[in-house]
Amino acid sequence: MDEKKPGYIPSEEESAFLDKVQTSAFQYFIKEANFKNGLVKDRNTTTSPASIAATGFAIPIWALGSEKGWMSRDSAAQITLNLFRFLHASEQSLDDSATGYQGFYYHFLDMKTGKRFWNCELSSIDTGLLLAGIRFANQFYIFNNPIENEIRELADILTKRINWEFFQIKKDNQFKNTISLGWDKKHGFNDLGWWGYTEALFLYVLSAGAEMPNVEKGYDAWLSFYQWREPYGKESGHVAFPALFIHQFSLLWIDFRNIYDSYMKEKGIDYFENSRRATYVQRKYAIDNPNNWRGYDSLTWGLSACDGPDDSYNFDGKKFFGYSARGTSGPDSTFDDGTIAPYAAGSSIPFAPEICIPTLNSLYKNYGEKGLWGKYGFVDSFNPTLNWFDKDNLGIDQGPMLLMIENYRSGFVWKYLMKDELVRKGLTRLGFTHK
Repeated sequence: MDEKKPGYIPSEEESAFLDKVQTSAFQYFIKEANFKNGLVKDRNTTTSPASIAATGFAIPIWALGSEKGWMSRDSAAQITLNLFRFLHASEQSLDDSATGYQGFYYHFLDMKTGKRFWNCELSSIDTGLLLAGIRFANQFYIFNNPIENEIRELADILTKRINWEFFQIKKDNQFKNTISLGWDKKHGFNDLGWWGYTEALFLYVLSAGAEMPNVEKGYDAWLSFYQWREPYGKESGHVAFPALFIHQFSLLWIDFRNIYDSYMKEKGIDYFENSRRATYVQRKYAIDNPNNWRGYDSLTWGLSACDGPDDSYNFDGKKFFGYSARGTSGPDSTFDDGTIAPYAAGSSIPFAPEICIPTLNSLYKNYGEKGLWGKYGFVDSFNPTLNWFDKDNLGIDQGPMLLMIENYRSGFVWKYLMKDELVRKGLTRLGFTHK
């Protein structure tokens, strides 16, 4: 694998291109938002419900918009307050159409009414992404005026309303004390807990900060199922998960540079370096291209959860999939149908700008006019083997890419959220320390 180039400085052209990516993606969170209740669509289709995860990403995006001059601070604060007021007043009950229960929220909500959509699950991870945005707002909106004062007041109320113990698995098995993936009234809890390395790392930090009982035991169970892999030699060693978003979502919110839990301290790297290595593994896999997909090379890569062409396509007998968590942790740990998600490289820019920025720029130049670029910037995905381009944008993909570019540029999300007492307490309780 290539070595990191220290202090990578983007060219003027690359900087202008990153501006274009950010401003285009920002429009999604304006035009696909309901300003009356603050909810944001899951995807840019006319019938799409709101995604509480996309809404969580929107909170710092609106704040960033006010910093960049894309919208006024008053407008950003007002839509944030509208969201918090809606969440506070929304129905939390066992009713099938409620917005949530026990302080958690259903994965998808009706854009207008805010009621549960598609009989979806009460979601721990998506509530966590929303909560991370709420805690960000608690630190960003610090002016002494009626709107920002109410934002902070409601942020604390919404945080304290979450009953973490309700979602904690009580069964005496390998998942005991971990956080369940989901719940609904008919089926109860998902038997699986968040364990092994996934996007839920930040969820344990938030729950620990909120005083979830026995969270240390749950986190020990989480760590016990880590898989360390060295697919391309020792320098590629990392805690593995194939889909790249796993290595990005938690690190979007929390600055894990130079802090270590017990497992990572033993391995001698932090989670930031872990994500850098996972990013390089994806690029190396594309260069080697063991399955001979068209288009893969050093500037055309990025496997993550995204839309896909689906199984109606056929090429040399190969199978294709719709929305799936594509990824690779090396040639013998791969789920790949030739579909590339631009946000995969875009959301890894803080970890490896020297390979991610040129990749994103190359994708735009080579495929943008063919269908990869639309009104909100990059569409969700494309498949060069089939010459297939997605038509949709997804809030949970546009948002992380926009924010991770800004974390690379200014540390925007990190510098606010790392001040939050809930986050700081959670990191301490889980045993994170400097070396």
